[in-house]
Amino acid sequence: MSQTVLLCPGQGAQAVGMGTAWAAASSAARTIIETADRTVSLPIGMTLSAICANGPLEQLSRTDISQPALYTVGVACAAAMHERAPLSLAAAAGLSLGEYTALHLAGSFSFEDGLRLVALRGRFMQDAAETSQGGMVALIGADEEKALEVCAKAAEGDCLVCANFNAPGQIVLSGHAAACDRAVTVAGELGLRAAKLTVAGAFHSPLMQPAAERLAEALDRTAFSAPSCPVWSNVTARPHGDDPATIKRLLVEQLTAPVRWSQSCTDLIAAMRSGGTVVTYREVAPGTVLKGLMKRIDRTCEVTSHDQPDPVAA
Repeated sequence: MSQTVLLCPGQGAQAVGMGTAWAAASSAARTIIETADRTVSLPIGMTLSAICANGPLEQLSRTDISQPALYTVGVACAAAMHERAPLSLAAAAGLSLGEYTALHLAGSFSFEDGLRLVALRGRFMQDAAETSQGGMVALIGADEEKALEVCAKAAEGDCLVCANFNAPGQIVLSGHAAACDRAVTVAGELGLRAAKLTVAGAFHSPLMQPAAERLAEALDRTAFSAPSCPVWSNVTARPHGDDPATIKRLLVEQLTAPVRWSQSCTDLIAAMRSGGTVVTYREVAPGTVLKGLMKRIDRTCEVTSHDQPDPVAA
């Protein structure tokens, strides 16, 4: 039997209706979503299942709502997949918030503990965003050297850093809003395409340090175990080890350090090939973002997205 590598999406993959088809098709998925409704209370007074099913998208996209919602839908999808045909995990990885989904699926903590953590993470990041007046800018066509040049020229004393290395030629900058505005201009002068992103704040930058400090306290109170399979860290682009304290430290660092998704996927693919393991790469719900990024990272790596039950390859 071939083994599975699960890829877990992060913030930005959310969409109204996410998870509803899986809940309708699978008792295992329904159980996860019902548990989530009992475990967390959202700041807008709606249940998690209701806002996932009905939106509105503006509310679902709030950082403090989208994070527990994405975690829940990803876990529900994996539970449904396992219910249909048991999964043998070779490895897992998740983009930013998705790293928590991956760690749970590898057995590092319970679903409920993970849900409480990501709900707090979302709230802390939302709070930090509202007080720091930050933003993010996507650069298209830049390598790391060019992205660092944009940061150096546009910062002018403000915070501006590389936040996401999503795929070759796709890097996201993060920092103070004024620096992000200047980055768009500087990028154009360097022959790069740039666009400001509609986000709450400067994620994966030093402006998230207040959130990181609060998250560290929540992580300290949460029981972790060594993952049952390799789970790639966004910070190091390498698999987590077995020490729970180190995993927690890297999850704290993840809020202020760049997400090295492209490097993580490259290393993951190389590790699977060197081990001689036959694996299938499967993206849990919602969306097909990671499938799209993988096409830019390694065209020989085929990813099946499971946004809906029995998906047709996108």
